[in-house]
Amino acid sequence: MASAAGEAPPGPCRGEIGLQFWVEALQLVPGLLAPAVLLGVALGVGAALLLCFYVIGPLLQNKKDDSQRLLESFHSDVRGHLDENVPLPRKKKTETQMSEEEMVLEPLADGSSNPSLHENPKQAVLPNQIMETSTSSSLGSLSHGDKEDCSSSTTIHSATSDDRFQDRAFLKVTCFPEVLTCESFDVKLCLYSLLLKELLLLDTELRREKQVVFIQVLRTYLFDFYHKKKITEDLYQKIILTQETDLEELQKQLTSRLLSTEMSGARNSDYQTLEDLERKEREYSEHIIDNMEAFWKQADKAEQFLLNQSNCSSAKRGKIMMNLTERMIAVEGLLSQSQDLQAMDIQEKIFNWELMVKMVDFLKTRIQEESKCRLGAVAGILDQLTVKSNLSLSQKEELLTGLHKAFWEQVAHYNNECVQQGKDLIMKLLACRTRKIRELKQAQKDEQGDLLSKAQKIGELDEFLKACHEMLEKQRQTLYDLEEEDDCQSTEAIAELHQELCSGTSHALEELVQELFLQTLPTKTGLSLRECELLKEECQENLILQLEKWDSCRQKQWKLFQEQLQQERQLWTKEYALSAVMQKHLSEKHEKIIQGVLSRLGGLSEESAKYIFRKHRLLLCSVLRRLAVRNVAMATLTHMKMSQKKSLLQELREQHTLQKSSSHCQDEHQWQLQNAMESHILEEEEKLEEETQQTRLEFHQQLVAEIQEALQLVQQHMEQVIGQALLQHARQEAAKQSSEDGEDFKERLIEAAVESVYVTSNGVNRLVQCYYQQIEKIMDGHENRKLQQLKSFQAERTENNRLRKKQEENEQTLKEKRNQGTLNTSSAVHQRMLLQQQKFLAQFDVQQQFRLDSLKQKILVLHHLETQLENQLKQAEQDFITELAALARVPLTVRKQPLNRSVQSGKSQKTKRKNSHSWGKEDSGDFNEK
Repeated sequence: MASAAGEAPPGPCRGEIGLQFWVEALQLVPGLLAPAVLLGVALGVGAALLLCFYVIGPLLQNKKDDSQRLLESFHSDVRGHLDENVPLPRKKKTETQMSEEEMVLEPLADGSSNPSLHENPKQAVLPNQIMETSTSSSLGSLSHGDKEDCSSSTTIHSATSDDRFQDRAFLKVTCFPEVLTCESFDVKLCLYSLLLKELLLLDTELRREKQVVFIQVLRTYLFDFYHKKKITEDLYQKIILTQETDLEELQKQLTSRLLSTEMSGARNSDYQTLEDLERKEREYSEHIIDNMEAFWKQADKAEQFLLNQSNCSSAKRGKIMMNLTERMIAVEGLLSQSQDLQAMDIQEKIFNWELMVKMVDFLKTRIQEESKCRLGAVAGILDQLTVKSNLSLSQKEELLTGLHKAFWEQVAHYNNECVQQGKDLIMKLLACRTRKIRELKQAQKDEQGDLLSKAQKIGELDEFLKACHEMLEKQRQTLYDLEEEDDCQSTEAIAELHQELCSGTSHALEELVQELFLQTLPTKTGLSLRECELLKEECQENLILQLEKWDSCRQKQWKLFQEQLQQERQLWTKEYALSAVMQKHLSEKHEKIIQGVLSRLGGLSEESAKYIFRKHRLLLCSVLRRLAVRNVAMATLTHMKMSQKKSLLQELREQHTLQKSSSHCQDEHQWQLQNAMESHILEEEEKLEEETQQTRLEFHQQLVAEIQEALQLVQQHMEQVIGQALLQHARQEAAKQSSEDGEDFKERLIEAAVESVYVTSNGVNRLVQCYYQQIEKIMDGHENRKLQQLKSFQAERTENNRLRKKQEENEQTLKEKRNQGTLNTSSAVHQRMLLQQQKFLAQFDVQQQFRLDSLKQKILVLHHLETQLENQLKQAEQDFITELAALARVPLTVRKQPLNRSVQSGKSQKTKRKNSHSWGKEDSGDFNEK
């Protein structure tokens, strides 16, 4: 283009040369000189007008377009150099030509908004990543008509784009200041990954608090036993040390599993994908639930050990167990409130981080926009000089090319310095931050030690637990405030760095422009220095106007960004409200279930039933609190999956808003384009809403499955608790029965057998051996019957479950077919969501009822087998007593116990069976001694 610009226009110049030869060949005629001069002047003026209109004008316009392309190329080169700072190579992006109408309807594709005109496509992205274009490059791109070179090949909602986005690697960050040096596309993902880290850390802190409180409650009761001389000081210290060691071991196991999950599947230690993050969060939840179950078992073991050392009556033991449970329920309530509040604080922190990142991003792009505006202002002045023939076309392009190169070098240096100095600054700030956090945590640890080392009385335990929670809550808030203050300081430091570098680069650009106007142009154009200074002042005025327009655009973008954040706040508010409703529903539902189980069981005292109910409440609170965190994590993953499309849609809104505000006088074509854009935005919003709900529904289904697994653990644990309560009740009933029935006769029989001369050691040993053989035979038969019954029961349950699921599927299919025709387009998504929720709740109720019925059947079978066992053992005991009485010549004055006992009376014979066993052993010892 430059060489072509230096050549002479082809046609008119050759014509002038030919006329010169004709003039030399003719003789001069004075009489015709005046008319010839007038005719020549007229022809010359006409030819000049035609030449300007048809030749020079279009040529100058083409050269102006070349200047515009040079400006756009400079802007693209600046962005391309920014992308070169990415540590890994980027992929290339295919470009296609589209008309303005097509571009309006298809403005976004493959993760990028419309680039500017003649944008350089050679930009780099991380492996498996999607092309990303800054917001500033897309502004105004819809106003260039059919000159657009648009990279759009699909719409926002592309399955291929979704898959690529799912596999896209983004930087791993551990704290917010590291995000300030990330590329703009990664910011949203990095911030949400920090939200997940914060939730995991919060869950860890609350779990540790729960363990600390449990140990402190245990310590208080043990100290009370020690104070009352029920246990020694050595035993007191040994029990506490054992429990602390066991809980520390549980925490070490969990930490090891979480670390193993963190390191698994790490293709690059510095980067991660959404798929990796989703898998890790799922495994984290599984490990934490397993740890929760292990803690339940450890707590029950510790409580039983505590009661065994107390040497208390049954009523006193029950009261201690109830008090322990009630206090842990209160602790769970405090932890739940704390978790809800801090989760919302963490979410608000994310919004503040987004604001700070956006502010820094504006500072980053300011020097690029200023350089573009400066080059545009200079190009305008040079165009004027070219039109006035002060500069040739080749001279103008040569000056612009040189200035373009100089500007590019300055902006490239600015970008490099921003990256390098920014990283160095962040490293220094993080080192200081780490030191401050370490010192604060050590001081907090000392404060905890001072409070927890003091022995507490049982009467003061509730106040102590409240004070302990308030202390830990205050410590967490102090650390939160420290990190928040450090985040603000880091942002301010980075902003000052960018402003300083921007000021220096702006001054360098100003010097380049000043050199052009005050040194180069006077020699190139022949203009005076004063004239060049006036041109420089005009250029500066144009620059100021352009920068004011840019600032106005930025203010509108900032306002739109704040509106977007406000909408996201409302979405998160709905998420927390739905989570609370779900927890309340599950809590009420399962409390009704446990009440129904207790009412059907019977045979339990009021105190035992109340304890079982409160124990279930404690376990349920733990599970629901954990699943609330998991629900927030799933909502976060949903936002991460949709973040790309949300960002692109937000860019589209910004473009549309800026074009509406900049186009005050619109013709019919522009008005149609604006309407088409509005319709397209509405369409994309509907699609995005539908996809978001679908993704959230998928996570909701996964959450329901995890809830069922966790509640199954609660059910299994409660079965053990109920079994222990029934066993304890049976022992108490058996103890009462044994004191009323047959114990006096057995004592007299023992005394008579010891004194009888007919009873020998061999005779007694023979009776005892036969008795034990009969007992062993009875127990083997019982175990075989029990195994067969359970196998049959399990097979029947599996078949019933299969038939039930098949019936549910058929009913659901019919229901969907009936509802399919009644759903209109506008409410289809919402109706489907409601139907899915109703479906899951109905399935949940049916499954719970099915499990309850199965449990009842299982209990009936086991009760029948146990009654049969009790009768057989009773018969064996009665046979032994009869034979021993006959051997000792003692009359059998007590009539035999009835063998066909009810389920409840069969339960009450467990203790009597054990007494007869011990009694036989004691007698054998006595006779052997004889």
